[in-house]
Amino acid sequence: MKKYLLITLAILVLLALSAGLWISRAQVSLDGDKADRRIYIPTGSSYDDLCDSLRANGCMPNPTAFNLFARLRGLPNHVKGGSYIITDGMSAFSLVGKLNSGSQDPIRLTINKHRTVESLCQFLGEKMEFPADSMLLLLDDPEICAHYGETPETILGLFLRNTYEVYWTASPRRLLDRMKHESDAFWQSRQKALQALGFTRQQVITLASIVEEETNANDEKADIASVYLNRLRTGMPLQADPTVKYALGDFTIRRILNQMLQVDSPYNTYRNAGLPPGPICIPSQSSIDAVLKNKKTPWFYFCAKEDFSGRHNFSSSLAEHQRNAARFHKALNDRKIR
Repeated sequence: MKKYLLITLAILVLLALSAGLWISRAQVSLDGDKADRRIYIPTGSSYDDLCDSLRANGCMPNPTAFNLFARLRGLPNHVKGGSYIITDGMSAFSLVGKLNSGSQDPIRLTINKHRTVESLCQFLGEKMEFPADSMLLLLDDPEICAHYGETPETILGLFLRNTYEVYWTASPRRLLDRMKHESDAFWQSRQKALQALGFTRQQVITLASIVEEETNANDEKADIASVYLNRLRTGMPLQADPTVKYALGDFTIRRILNQMLQVDSPYNTYRNAGLPPGPICIPSQSSIDAVLKNKKTPWFYFCAKEDFSGRHNFSSSLAEHQRNAARFHKALNDRKIR
């Protein structure tokens, strides 16, 4: 009898060891180049949805082992939405632990030059879990904007061009909180320059957005900013062509015609004195710093060079500016740019 018991016990131990070995070797095996896979599990997904996503992305280890661990950890009853990176060779045990704890991997969110709040929200809606409209509603709300020290006209300037690591499931309000934190940190090191200029953050960003639209040449930005600062100081209208494009809502315009200058909009700086109500794009750091540099020049005018190099001729007198403009307009005519 003891012999049979010992044999039975040995068999059970062997079976347990085999099961343990089988479970321990239940790993994710990514096909192809074995590169890490990122999966997106929407908030409110069911356990079946989770499993379907793992299978669709080739990230499901041995299903029996995965389900065993998942049920032991209670994963089927509380699937946590998020974006997760799955690596080749990850064990079923580790995978279940990652998903069960909701240990998301942040995504990289790169904010570039957007000209409108609508464009920015459309971009965010494509990158984040929340829909574009949910962010747009916040950015159009005066009370929400005021909470961040902005208005619906200036709120675009709260977003700085940079790459951020954020969680895919972050809410619009949480993302706005992050942008406010980043903005405050950015301006902290520029407080002295801001005070010396005598502008608010919003005014600097608004002027920087015009500079941004005027040139891609970083070494010209401080010169262009100086022209507009000289005009503001003397009460001269900015007469900035990019603001006319913004007012018309057509950023493909290559040549500003006289009739375009009559558009009735607070952003038309040919008809309205001072700065427009808010930025006409998200400016780069180089454009912001070009305004803060507060470069002193005698210039009140600039005009694109007739060689279409993207650079500009600067002048202090209207007569000289008109000569520069005549050469540029002739070049436009020669190229039949209407």
